[in-house]
Amino acid sequence: MRLVVAITGASGVELGLKFIEYLPKDIEVHIILSDNALTVNHFENSKKITIHNNSNIASSISSGSFMVDATAIIPCSMNSLAKIACGIADNLVTRVASVAIKEHRRLLLAPREMPFSPIALENMKRLAELNVIIAPPIMGYYSNSNSVEDMERFIIGKWYDILGIKNSLYKRWRG
Repeated sequence: MRLVVAITGASGVELGLKFIEYLPKDIEVHIILSDNALTVNHFENSKKITIHNNSNIASSISSGSFMVDATAIIPCSMNSLAKIACGIADNLVTRVASVAIKEHRRLLLAPREMPFSPIALENMKRLAELNVIIAPPIMGYYSNSNSVEDMERFIIGKWYDILGIKNSLYKRWRG
């Protein structure tokens, strides 16, 4: 699997980093950091990771001919979400999202702010109508999490499920 992961904003960056950290080693990962995201310098060398400069909209991953299975923007700032909803592709994050929509590829956005303003909700609605997956990091109280780390693993596991990435990060419902 080939996956693009973008990290935007400043709040919630740790969740995006953990999303990458927990990925299986056989997934080819292309990472984009917005200007406001933290510097990434601690990824394992055993993973197939390429870090792209957000200002390089000519990067390989900005082309529809560069086949990726999915794109995840975790966290997704309201600024990035608004640009994506309006079709503005002025950096690599928004360009990659635009390409995912154009090519009908899986695109997951994890908006990180609450409460959501009416403008943000309208942007999410517009994107959802284009089959973009809007998946904020919402706690699942049924997961019986005992720590923040357990809750993060639950949220990341749910995102992996949505993207078709096998995982055992959380205890599944047994009915």
